[in-house]
Parts: sequence; structure tokens; C-alpha cells
Amino acid sequence: MAGVVVCVLVLAAASVYGVLHKQRSGRVRVRGRDDDKRLGSAQLGAELGERATLVQFSSAFCAPCRATRRVLGEVVDLVPGVAHVEIDAEAHLDLVRELDILKTPTVLVLDAQGRVVRRATGQPRKADVIAALGEAV
Repeated sequence: MAGVVVCVLVLAAASVYGVLHKQRSGRVRVRGRDDDKRLGSAQLGAELGERATLVQFSSAFCAPCRATRRVLGEVVDLVPGVAHVEIDAEAHLDLVRELDILKTPTVLVLDAQGRVVRRATGQPRKADVIAALGEAV
């Protein structure tokens, strides 16, 4: 009987964790206190967008990274003056550590001056990215 109770508790805890993880993944959040950093063309390896820049940190074997690339590409096509820069997290570990990137894909929304205004960990929805751009521009 004790084994059944332990099994039920473990399944309940795993279910709660799974639901919370799914809710948080891909959500675009307001920048934290320590995200008040500016990124320039030299750090990104590409020019900043005229109005805003979407910076995507990816890795080679990341399936959600491909979907995120597609979503961000669609947003760039919809919103004029926005650029999309994809950075290989494994090749830029110094920048990953500096920005506290813990998971791929991570998307940073930069304003025209390169200041981080929003951040999403996991695959963001197109509507959330467009809404985040509203704050950047």
C-alpha cells in the first residue's frame, strides 16, 4: 500500500512540474533587473535593425530552434525595420554566459539602441513576439 501512495505522489509532482514548465516555456517576459545590457553589431556579428532586433540563441540539435527561426522570420517579414540575428550558443559561450542564457532557443528583443527589452526562453508564439516588439519600437 505504501508503494502505491509513493507512486501516486511522484506522478502528481511530475504532473505539476510538467504543467508549470509548459506554461513558462516560450513566454515573453519583461527584462529582469540585470538585463539592462546593450548589444552592438560587434557582439552580434550583424547590424542592428532600424527599429528593433530579434536575437535568437540556438544550438545545432535543437528542434524548437528551427520552429523559432521560422516564427521570427515571419515576424521580420511583417514588421518593417526589424532584423533577426541567430547566434550559435556553442560558438559564442562568452556572450551566452554574459547574458545568462541557460536554454535554447532563447530570444532577446532589442530596441533600436541594442538594449534588451524582452526575453523569451523556449519557442515563443508569433503574437507574443509582435506584442514584445510594440515595447521595443
